[in-house]
Amino acid sequence: MASSPAKDIIESIGGAANVVALTHCATRLRFTLKDASGIDLPTVEGIPAVLGAVPQSGDRFQVVIGGAVETVYNEILALPEMKKVGTGESADDIKAAERAKGPRGKFAGLDTFFEVLSDSFRPILGALLGASLFITFMALMATLGVIPAWNAPGVTLEPGWAFINLMWQGVFVFLPLMVAYNASKRLGADPWVGFGIMAVVMLPGFSALAASDGAQTVFDGKAAIVSIFGLPLTVTDYSSQVFPPLLMAAALGLLTKGLKKIIPASVQLIFVPFLSMLVMIPVTAFLIGPIGVFGGAAIGEFLKSINDFSPLIFAIVIPLAYPFMVPLGLHWPLNAVMLLNIQSLGYDFIQGPMGAWNFACFGATAGVLFLAIRAKNSQMKQTATGALAAGLLGGISEPSLYGIHLRFKRIYPRMLVGCLVGGVIIGLGGGVTTNAFVFTSLLTIPAFNNIPLYALAVAASFFTAMILVILSGYLSPEQKAEAAAQLAADTAAEEAKHAPVAPVAAPVAAAATAAPAAGGTATMVATVLATIGSPVAGIVVPLADVPDPVFSKGIVGLGVGVDPTENTVYAPAAGKVLVAQPTGHAFGLMLDGGIEMLIHVGIDTVNLAGKGFDVKVKAGDRVEAGTPLVTFDRAVIEEAGYSLVTPVLVTNPKKFGSIDQAASGQVSVGSPLLTVTAK
Repeated sequence: MASSPAKDIIESIGGAANVVALTHCATRLRFTLKDASGIDLPTVEGIPAVLGAVPQSGDRFQVVIGGAVETVYNEILALPEMKKVGTGESADDIKAAERAKGPRGKFAGLDTFFEVLSDSFRPILGALLGASLFITFMALMATLGVIPAWNAPGVTLEPGWAFINLMWQGVFVFLPLMVAYNASKRLGADPWVGFGIMAVVMLPGFSALAASDGAQTVFDGKAAIVSIFGLPLTVTDYSSQVFPPLLMAAALGLLTKGLKKIIPASVQLIFVPFLSMLVMIPVTAFLIGPIGVFGGAAIGEFLKSINDFSPLIFAIVIPLAYPFMVPLGLHWPLNAVMLLNIQSLGYDFIQGPMGAWNFACFGATAGVLFLAIRAKNSQMKQTATGALAAGLLGGISEPSLYGIHLRFKRIYPRMLVGCLVGGVIIGLGGGVTTNAFVFTSLLTIPAFNNIPLYALAVAASFFTAMILVILSGYLSPEQKAEAAAQLAADTAAEEAKHAPVAPVAAPVAAAATAAPAAGGTATMVATVLATIGSPVAGIVVPLADVPDPVFSKGIVGLGVGVDPTENTVYAPAAGKVLVAQPTGHAFGLMLDGGIEMLIHVGIDTVNLAGKGFDVKVKAGDRVEAGTPLVTFDRAVIEEAGYSLVTPVLVTNPKKFGSIDQAASGQVSVGSPLLTVTAK
């Protein structure tokens, strides 16, 4: 059966039997696993459809797909082996199982809080994105003078344009109902009950109470106080609000759990919803709703006061903070404040500076794409292309962030410079606002007020980050060496298709031979392409016993370890040095026959930063069997507490039939250590 991205992803995370639950967001598959400890990240990230992988606490694991996430999600659910996943397990069962595993860390409560925020917005991101493009279209038409200022008070649009304007309002006006549904579901309550509770305060009849006899107008006409059975009821506009439904859902979730403990299961279907609504509708209308509206407004006013005091400081802080807020989920509360600003102020002042961060993020991705094309790195080219498209067209930063930037730490400082440049331009220009909640992409630039200033700022952010990444690179020396070795291996493999493989060290057999088996029938014996000598004198250690799981599990390559008894490492055969770390701890070789090798001197010895190592070669050097690569001081390594066991690995084993240990016990330099056979 042909392999597929869905099948490859499930196999890479331990199979369907390891999956407890699976959901997805706008760009990521979100797994809850029985055990995430054995997942090999390079294997997951090596799947063509995968842009990146993100381990999380509590055996949760995310796989970044990008815009095709829903397709891959559906394909995974369609796999035969996934049919039984989640059978008989409710959300509460899964959560109970997770809690039984123990605490998820010091900030588990905070982690859960931001998860709830994320899960409350995640399912409606597509609707928000679609609506934001309608808003952008209306803003563009107004800018071009086709229609009047569509969002100005008292403006009446021709019926056709008024109808188009309604296309986005349905999403934002009824946003509280969507959030109430999602948040209630996430917190273990009946989502339709949460929807119904929130709907009460959005009814025209509820708003009409503000015109009752004796109603008192407060908050500059934004609300009215009405006496209901002697209690003060605050009547205000709940359209586009997000804090009230979030608070309501939190209270509803606790109430639902309490009611289920005291109401018999046989009548819960009737009385849990009834009593929930009986309690929560007045609590929401009298208490939670006003707290959410005016508490959120207070947060917005606080941020507005900072922006009013110094647009420059505000425009610098926001884009510099976002690269650290997004990975932690801290941006969700700000998204809620943006929506509230538009509702209460008529505009938002956060999204403009946020655009500087987004475009710096996309610019860094563009720089990576340029370097990947130049280096012929097809996997990174695919990842960066998908991430850049999701960013520039959809304003979605997660594929760039999780698929690239968090994996390569050299990117962040360059990206932050781009954020700073864009923020400074916006701040010096007096700030940028928008009258609608939009995703900051190329398509939504017309939705911002002062379009030239905003366009200049985001362009500066984009190109600054891109140029800095191109000039400095995004790979560390080790990552660059690995990439070069992989490219060399791929090139060698391609050449090997058109030419016979030459013997490397001591050829044991030049072709497959026939040996008579019992009964007189000939049996084929595998061709041994090469016998590789030991690069250092010492005692052979089986690969499984090497004291580092990255090596012992064969993740890097196949071979053995050698516990050195001498202090010089030599080239095991003729070839070229692909990698010669200045720290002396690792060497990558491409032997003349196309075999790629890694010799890693000790475990974790990179931490010595070259202390105790005397490197004899550099990348690009030609070596022969017996050429010294490095001399090391074993006393320095042992005093630092590091193991001297030296993995000697073939790192492109898939090109060959097998990699076999050829010796045990004591070996000297050049003694047969590994045999490589043909497929």
